[in-house]
Amino acid sequence: MARLTLTLDELRRFAVARSLFAPTTLRRALSWMAFVQADPIRAPARAQDLILRHRVNGYKAGDLERLYGSLEIEEDFFVTYGFVTSAVQALMHPRPDLRLPAEGHQSSPAAQRKKEKMLLEFVEERGAVHPREVEEHFAHGTVRNYWGGSSLATTQMLGVMHYRGLLRVARREKGVRVYRTHRHGSGPLDEAVRLERIDALVDVAVNLYAPLPGASLSYYVRRLRFAVPQWQEEISGALRRARERLAQARVEGVDWYWPNEDNPRRALAPETVHLLAPFDPVVHDRTRFELLWGWVYRFEAYTPAPKRKLGYYALPLLWRDRVIGWGNLAVKNGALISELGYTAGQSPRDRTFKRELEAELERMRVFLGANAVFFGVNV
Repeated sequence: MARLTLTLDELRRFAVARSLFAPTTLRRALSWMAFVQADPIRAPARAQDLILRHRVNGYKAGDLERLYGSLEIEEDFFVTYGFVTSAVQALMHPRPDLRLPAEGHQSSPAAQRKKEKMLLEFVEERGAVHPREVEEHFAHGTVRNYWGGSSLATTQMLGVMHYRGLLRVARREKGVRVYRTHRHGSGPLDEAVRLERIDALVDVAVNLYAPLPGASLSYYVRRLRFAVPQWQEEISGALRRARERLAQARVEGVDWYWPNEDNPRRALAPETVHLLAPFDPVVHDRTRFELLWGWVYRFEAYTPAPKRKLGYYALPLLWRDRVIGWGNLAVKNGALISELGYTAGQSPRDRTFKRELEAELERMRVFLGANAVFFGVNV
């Protein structure tokens, strides 16, 4: 593939414009993205909602969970956990008899498989089950989970069976997954079809996170070992083929890749302020973030409070095609409170920025259902 000649400014505009497309319907946004990362922390809203609000007209916090059953999407593991379209999920399954990625993809012991068979029969008989019902029926006790905490054994088994594709999330009740049984078709026996599936999954990741520096392309492709553990040996070949077929440019000594149909020179930076989720596709790749915007952003929710530099759930603050700071938002007594920080030490003096920031905070107020907006302090 021939390389284009681009500047870093053009790459920045391209990265922002192709990801933050004009807001559309929820179905169309999900179809274009194909995957939306999920996270349980709500500060001020869950990651999946914060991601979708920029891309869906009239989106409100919780809409994805409320409308989940009417959309052709599934909760599943792609490059990380989140919501995938049914078409993408079909490319990944059936998965082999393995435990969760966080547990090292070990095979389940015979005793465990026997319990899982009984559990599967129970779910099939009930139609849809809450983990509480399963625990009350089986009372398997507790196990040590990957993070060192104690988990109900039945809850962990449900998670393993969901990952393998034996169960699907039918809905959530107060954030808790309610499961149904699920059956996938047989995997492709033909090598050409198998490689076609893997390349299609690579294209999903590239479409979502491009333009990607070479190191990040490798990172995302290699994470597909969690999506298709049955084809781990094929991942290196998929990465090689991606580097050969994708559009690319070398900018300031770094190779960049993106889908062939895109034209980075046509990208325009919107005159808009966006407060982005820490897992938004625009800022998800920290390597790319530092190359494009020249500063280090870290997600600090799991960092001890005294060591935090930006805040518990700092949202990157995008102005036009530059990430110029961050915001910590909270709803208190029905009002949205904002605390903003800037890499330059102060906000831009541009009147347009002030107007657009106020517009973004108003959009956030409506999205969260708050009744007023109060500016906190600038740090």
